[in-house]
Amino acid sequence: MRSNRAMVRASVSMAATLPMLAGALALGIPAAHATGNPGRDALAGTKPLWATAKADKGAASDSALVSARVFLAGRDARGLADYAKAVADPSSAAYGKYLSAKQAQARFGATKAQVAAVKGWLKAAGMKVTAVTPHYIAVTGDVAAAEKAFGTQLHNYAKGSKTYRAPSSTASAPEALKGAVLTVTGLDNAPHKASHKDQLPPPDAVFKNSGPFSSYYGSNIASTLPDAYGTKIPYAVKGYTGKQLRAAYGAGKYTGQGVRIAITDAYASPTIAYDAATYANKHGDAAWTTGQLRQVLPKNYTKTKECGAAGWYGEETLDVEAVHAVAPAANVTYVGAASCYDDALLDSLSKIVDGHLADIVSNSWGDIEANQTPDLAAAYDQVFQFGAVEGIGFYFSSGDNGDEVAHTGTKQVDTPANSAWVTAVGGTSLAVGKDNTYQWETGWGTEKATLSADGKSWTNFPGAYTSGAGGGTSRTVAQPYYQKGVVPNALATANNAAGNRVVPDISAIADPNTGFKVGQTQTFPDGSQQYSEYRIGGTSLAAPVIAAVQALAQEARGGKAIGFANPTIYAKYGSKLYHDVTDTPTGTELAVARVDFLNGFDAADGLATSVRSLGKDSSLKAVKGYDDVTGVGTPANGYVDSYRRH
Repeated sequence: MRSNRAMVRASVSMAATLPMLAGALALGIPAAHATGNPGRDALAGTKPLWATAKADKGAASDSALVSARVFLAGRDARGLADYAKAVADPSSAAYGKYLSAKQAQARFGATKAQVAAVKGWLKAAGMKVTAVTPHYIAVTGDVAAAEKAFGTQLHNYAKGSKTYRAPSSTASAPEALKGAVLTVTGLDNAPHKASHKDQLPPPDAVFKNSGPFSSYYGSNIASTLPDAYGTKIPYAVKGYTGKQLRAAYGAGKYTGQGVRIAITDAYASPTIAYDAATYANKHGDAAWTTGQLRQVLPKNYTKTKECGAAGWYGEETLDVEAVHAVAPAANVTYVGAASCYDDALLDSLSKIVDGHLADIVSNSWGDIEANQTPDLAAAYDQVFQFGAVEGIGFYFSSGDNGDEVAHTGTKQVDTPANSAWVTAVGGTSLAVGKDNTYQWETGWGTEKATLSADGKSWTNFPGAYTSGAGGGTSRTVAQPYYQKGVVPNALATANNAAGNRVVPDISAIADPNTGFKVGQTQTFPDGSQQYSEYRIGGTSLAAPVIAAVQALAQEARGGKAIGFANPTIYAKYGSKLYHDVTDTPTGTELAVARVDFLNGFDAADGLATSVRSLGKDSSLKAVKGYDDVTGVGTPANGYVDSYRRH
């Protein structure tokens, strides 16, 4: 996710804005009869909005190669969505009656006849089938074959400074297939074809925090620095560890024993086992046992330069170490994607669902909603729905750029956190005091001002916005039933009178200025690779922390899977089970002082001193009750134990 170590999911296809994902598409059901195209079923959302008449550069070459994925709707797409809802709803008779992966496929997956019919149609059009999975059929062929298969012309379109291929009209499938096709992706080729010859790079250059630090919030007051908000402020913490986070979020005696957590990111750190073991030993976490951490990796990696592969090593390290710090007995399976592109990330999620590798899945990646397209949204939602019927819950970080205006110029949320079928995790600034006591949290949002040359004031205090928890109202996803009556109407209807999905659902520590300490092997200036530690944050931290807390809750429940958690999370709203987070929990504005190495490593090039104001998340506000920075709040004492009653 975009944070100190920026991670972004790259979209296979991009659009400026999206039509509302309601009705058939929101449920993952193929669209109806294609208007003006008799004998064909339209595959909604397959023509990107940037493929306009004004941007049209003419027909694509008939001989150009097309690689596409035809996603299968299965034998009962509506039934899948309905059962996914029922099995996760505490008020439903089907609540908790999960299916095995095999049962889910048998009940909702594509039949052999459907697969055969779709393959036959594609082959008859001149496409070559390159892979068949329970979810899609991958094909290649020239443009002429693709146009024949999908009932649309492929043209070249200007998009920004570049030109990409895309359908000139909505793609379709033969009506004779009787709705066997959910959607097709890859007909547009933005951004470009992947390479399969790349090798993973070494770890990124080392990053270290300077001092002074606080060991717990407020332990070291910056008495020689200027006041902020009329008072002396503390130095930023050196980085919280597991003991402090477990205490803050009410872990109690629970450790996640017997619970399986999966983590998805792109690529894989070559030093993760060593780093995780070293970190646990240094900070008093339980030692990893044999087989407790395992990796499921692709045969080949692609697009390593384009995706900044080495940057993802830190993401995996953060996720693995944070999960283990909070749920030290949980089994952790890291499922690495071949790249940061949707097709690879979908494959990773599908591996977890098809093999039921875990009950809880932490995902610290995403992109802006404008870069999502309905075809991909449908493909993601189908995987999440299969997960729900199996008792698997997906947790996604909500983003690190607040309302995204400063980053993109447009107010929007992130995806896949915007899906109605996942738990979106927002972020806070956390104060843990002496003896690991919870003090307060604000919504994570930072404004930064630097120390003046004479050291007597803060320049342009409180300074400029830098980062904050992602949140807000989706433009494309309809309001899910579990948010009704909890999410304020003003938020739900901000973009649509009928109501839309609002992000996030729940939250945890994310602010890098009150962040978590991680340990990772990095490349030092002399070229050596050494283990070192640094403080980090972002909702990339909040997601694994909440996933770990959910593992504790599942243990409290006797090991029975919680599954898709949102209906249960919202059912607990308004109780003392949550810290109700606001931007001014003490009644006054809050800030910390921070000193950083200018070169990110040592004092050779000097130091930079700044004040970081807390609770300043772009246009988003953490207020009493549900809000679009922290959702229902953060887990409090009693939250984990409350699952014993279900």
